[in-house]
Amino acid sequence: MSEQSDFAIELPVFTGPFRLLADLILEQKIDVCDVAVASITDRFLAYAKETPDWSLEEATWFLAVCAVLLELKVHRLMPKHELELSEEDMAGGSPDLAYARSIELHAFRGAAVDLARRMELEERSFVRDVGPAEDFAHLYPDVMANVTAAKLAALAATLLAPPPILDLSHVTPINISVADELGNVAERLEGMGTLSFRDLVSDCENRVYVVVRFLALLELFRDGRVELAQAATFGEIEVTWQG
Repeated sequence: MSEQSDFAIELPVFTGPFRLLADLILEQKIDVCDVAVASITDRFLAYAKETPDWSLEEATWFLAVCAVLLELKVHRLMPKHELELSEEDMAGGSPDLAYARSIELHAFRGAAVDLARRMELEERSFVRDVGPAEDFAHLYPDVMANVTAAKLAALAATLLAPPPILDLSHVTPINISVADELGNVAERLEGMGTLSFRDLVSDCENRVYVVVRFLALLELFRDGRVELAQAATFGEIEVTWQG
């Protein structure tokens, strides 16, 4: 990438030109594990679209540096066979953090070896698929001793019985529908021409009937068969038949 390139990135650990970031990583002044290569790649693709005069040399240099960063990151993240850390590994970040990561990887490696050994031993084991020996058969209780046909029949009757009928006598039944009230409201308005909403619901027995009739009135208004007018806020609603 040319020295004059303005390709810059913003990361939690660094903000500035990408060339400077690459130099700091190669000089082991920034931990490569703290750098998201995917985010840098997305930023470079956006930069390439926004900058029509970028050169092939820039793209080549960028790909080469990203390849090196990926190789360094894989080398840092992959467990090693030896527990000791070289000076090169220690220089990549905090010595305490690097040493703690090595201890953790060593513990995981030991657990994996133990699990592999146990799985190998389990392959030589077979589940016993026969009953107890005759000498010990009397020690096991007979689980079917108390099971009778009558008990099975009673259990089946309980499981297969229909659910009890839910008592809904306390719920007020609704004996009208919006479809029924559409004809009723249309017939009254067609004969009278104009009525107030109060007059339209004067014969309603309870609030449920008022709500249903109001919904029927809205259906007529949506179809353009009635016109609604209200002179004042919370005032009377005048309903005029339009036909």
